[in-house]
Amino acid sequence: MDAEAGDSIENRVAFVFNQIRAATRKAGRVDGSVQLVGATKSVAIGDIRRAVDAGLTLAGENRLQEALPKIEALKDTGVIWHFIGRLQRRKVRSVVGIFDLIHSVDSLELAHEIDRRARAAGLRQKILLEVNIGEEHSKAGFLGDEVAGVLPQLGALDHVAVCGLMAIPPLMREPERARRYFRALRDLAARLIQQKISRISMDELSMGMSHDYEVAIEEGATLVRLGTALFGERRG
Repeated sequence: MDAEAGDSIENRVAFVFNQIRAATRKAGRVDGSVQLVGATKSVAIGDIRRAVDAGLTLAGENRLQEALPKIEALKDTGVIWHFIGRLQRRKVRSVVGIFDLIHSVDSLELAHEIDRRARAAGLRQKILLEVNIGEEHSKAGFLGDEVAGVLPQLGALDHVAVCGLMAIPPLMREPERARRYFRALRDLAARLIQQKISRISMDELSMGMSHDYEVAIEEGATLVRLGTALFGERRG
């Protein structure tokens, strides 16, 4: 984290918002077109509250069991929760309706399970499709050339709303080297929206984390998921 951000959570939040605004303007985009999702894995409730008090409005959790007590403790703040971790089918029932947006739908089977649970709950769950943009064997997600083929089936799900794509590119020491992956996700979304399928939008691109979010914004990110930049290094 840049020393200019200072050491406090409040200063970090302010610094990140300034960086997001600067990257948005550099790309010729409208202020407010990029939202900050605070990645709160292993972050204490009190520290999340400090970030929310400093202006954070979206929080993202990787683990359901860690998220639930945080959601309960912070319900007075109005913070909106996103699920950003790997989602197991057996936990879908507990996630649907609790999280405003699920970033990590990596298979048609998982989408069907979300649809089934959302139908039972009487709601429509917003999701993003996770794309394995680097085609890495160690990562889950749809391959880029698979997504177009599954969109009609996803559009047929009455209780799921596909809002866009999410990707985590291969880890690069230099953020600039991740640019081509962010651009590839943006270009994929532009092609997919041409299919014009009901209940499918490509309004959201969730890409970019603490080390590369400015590059991601320049390439079209609408949601950036930042943990270390806001809360410092964590364990777990």
